[in-house]
Amino acid sequence: MFNLEYAKFFLSSQTVEVYSVTVDCTVAYRFAHTVMTSTALNKANTSQEIFFEVELPKTAFISNFSMKIDGRVYVGEVKEKENAKKVYEKAISSGKTAGLVKASGRTMEKFSVSINIAAKSSVAFVLTYEELLKRKKGHYEILTRVKPKQRVQEFQIVADIYEPQGLAFVEATATFLTNELLSLVEKTVMDNKAHISFSPTLEQQRKCPGCEGTIIDGDFIIKYDVKREESIGEVQIVNGYFVHFFAPPDLPRVAKNVVFVIDRSGSMNGRKIKQTREALEAILKDLHKEDRFALIVFDNKVLTWRNSLTKATNENISKAVAYVRKITDNGATDLNNALLRAVKMLVKERKDGNLPERSADMIITLTDGMPNHGVSDLKMIQKNVHSAIGGNMSLFCLGFGNDVDYSFLDVMSKQNKGLARRIFEASDATLQLQGFYDEVSSPLLLDVDLRYPDNAVDFLTKNHYSQLFNGSEIVVSGQLMNSDPGNFVAEVFAKGPENDFWVQGKARVVIYPEKDHIYGNFSERLWAYLTIQQLLEDSEIGTQQEKDTRTAKALDMSLRYGFVTPVTSMVVTKPEAEEGSSSPLIADKLTEGKEKPNLINYQVFYFSYFAHRHSVVDGDPHFMIELPERNDALCFNINDKPGTIFNLVRDTKSGFVVNGQIIGKKKVVLDGIVNTYIGRLGIIHQKLGVRLEVSTQDISVFHGGKNLKLLWSDAVSIKETNMDLSLTKNCSLTVTLRHSVKFEVIRHTKIWKRRQDHQDYLGFYTLDSRHLSASVHGLLGQFYHGVEFQVVNLRPGVLQENLAATMYVRGQTLNVTRHWQRDFSNDVKNGEIIPCWFFSNNGAGLIDGGPSDYIVSGLF
Repeated sequence: MFNLEYAKFFLSSQTVEVYSVTVDCTVAYRFAHTVMTSTALNKANTSQEIFFEVELPKTAFISNFSMKIDGRVYVGEVKEKENAKKVYEKAISSGKTAGLVKASGRTMEKFSVSINIAAKSSVAFVLTYEELLKRKKGHYEILTRVKPKQRVQEFQIVADIYEPQGLAFVEATATFLTNELLSLVEKTVMDNKAHISFSPTLEQQRKCPGCEGTIIDGDFIIKYDVKREESIGEVQIVNGYFVHFFAPPDLPRVAKNVVFVIDRSGSMNGRKIKQTREALEAILKDLHKEDRFALIVFDNKVLTWRNSLTKATNENISKAVAYVRKITDNGATDLNNALLRAVKMLVKERKDGNLPERSADMIITLTDGMPNHGVSDLKMIQKNVHSAIGGNMSLFCLGFGNDVDYSFLDVMSKQNKGLARRIFEASDATLQLQGFYDEVSSPLLLDVDLRYPDNAVDFLTKNHYSQLFNGSEIVVSGQLMNSDPGNFVAEVFAKGPENDFWVQGKARVVIYPEKDHIYGNFSERLWAYLTIQQLLEDSEIGTQQEKDTRTAKALDMSLRYGFVTPVTSMVVTKPEAEEGSSSPLIADKLTEGKEKPNLINYQVFYFSYFAHRHSVVDGDPHFMIELPERNDALCFNINDKPGTIFNLVRDTKSGFVVNGQIIGKKKVVLDGIVNTYIGRLGIIHQKLGVRLEVSTQDISVFHGGKNLKLLWSDAVSIKETNMDLSLTKNCSLTVTLRHSVKFEVIRHTKIWKRRQDHQDYLGFYTLDSRHLSASVHGLLGQFYHGVEFQVVNLRPGVLQENLAATMYVRGQTLNVTRHWQRDFSNDVKNGEIIPCWFFSNNGAGLIDGGPSDYIVSGLF
């Protein structure tokens, strides 16, 4: 839990009693092993759905998940991601439901399970995950979010911490406890051990006298740090592995030369630019007098406050703050030129001797969108910046919001001795920005090199770091080859603010006197965790062969140690019993799913997270929201009589509007069902003065006072100041409205050979909507800035070939089925088959309101 936003535990269901919730955390040498357990009983006379949900640290690795149902235990198995996917797909293709416990890249956040429990039956969930606690701002943090939703007979949080260095302090609190109730948190701290427990009785959990609600609803937080008396830090040997924790005390800070590169493009409008100004003002006021700084703001132009770095005197800071307060949003995003300008400024200042020899050069950039002016190819920008920096400075990238390509910033930072951080769009964004700066604001040492005896260690983790920041810690681990650990010596070389830093020290061979504070081969697992984490980070940089080699090593170690990582998945299969057997759960599942006896079913486990989208309306008419980061999509149909006009997109800030008119199939079949399609589109952008009317016959374009009529049989390319238009003969129309939106209209002709009938209709594809405002709406527009959902309880649908599931989306619980739609954006003739979760009843529950709310009187 641990150095992340939060971990959340939640289990609830109607007429289900959660009678046990325990969180057991054991920390040894900063390596945390957490077991979360919950037991629930279905008291009803019918089967009930029970949910188990945990929000994990982003850097934690799940190492075990199991369920115990009426005495039978079902355990997860870690597999290579593609093999796990094959197991999943095989189950799906057999008409069974299946599930994966998956890590989603680097953003693994939510673990959720639902399972159908028979009447009067119980279930116990056990989830284990492990993580190396990361020191930030002078302490480690263990943070658990607990939301049992009801009073629990047995509720307990226990943490045991063992740090042979000695504990400097230990704090424990909870956001949901008042000062009067803090006494419920028991804490025992000795020299190198701490025991923290929180175990309120059923009555103490009561929210108020006489009410049934629970007070337990929030965060339980433990903070601690260790004693730091030796400059070498702590080097210890445990069971054939060594670990070196390096964070020497009382070091003077190194002066820094920092260039702030701030995106002020149009997409930063509103709260984002305001929060950026506030954060930058606070950061400037926090600069030390030894520091030097510069300000660069950019949109499609790059502007500098001053042409060189400035000393952080009170006068200069006041003038810089006044400049920052006047920053406004405008224009496009030329990130490439802005970063190169910053690099050029630092290189020149260093070459001219204007910067202290022993000082840290760094660039801190903040952007919220994709580069769309100047050089916009992301790999080319990375190449340009890496070449310009040449290893001579650090680059820190902040990605503001969900529209930024975070992986692009992450890789670029790692290529240049820095790191990236996503800043979430929220009321506390200012604090997020300041918090990141606090982590990197005080370098203590530069070019830190940790060395160990030759031929004494093997499989060493990273042992060279560009800088050590105040409040942080460097950790190195490795496997011992030498049988005489008593002579193991570590050395550290680095550059300080005035002199070179060198320290040497012997390792301590540790024999644990109390096994209560350790677990298994934790020292080996700490080394494995750190190795896998660093391999995955490095797998994003270097040549393709280097990337492949590191990924393969990470996969091998993840499988060997049973970690769920971005290259592995955990498959949990729960064979159902035959009908009439002693397992009541199976009988309920067979009845509800109408399964044949002797089939093997599987229960479902999923992670959910935010995703970017690609929104479409095409066909009959089929609406589809593609989510490439999840490899998933949502879809629904809208049915209405021909002639009805629906609003598809409306952005009041930019004046961009798309309306579509329904047309019916030419011939009505005998069953009386009228197939409908999009037949006309009205598209307008008021600020850019663009208006298009698109039908299945022709296209009218009004722009710059000119009116142009095109036929679908034409092949035309038009480039204007605010608009690029490309018409492919009898095929598609692609339009880019500068700094606003990009879309494609596809003309289809559907032919029914038997009926000697055909139908012309249109498909509308949103290709890039990132620069539309947060208030954009419409049948498609409401999904442009994200939709969060979670899928649980996969099961056979009414039709055997269709999978059914339960989805939590927009505060509602809905039943969805697996359908397939075609996306014609890349293959206009045949289309690409896209699986999607289908919402019936005109998208009820997914779209805001109902279809009638989107009906408008005209195309414009």
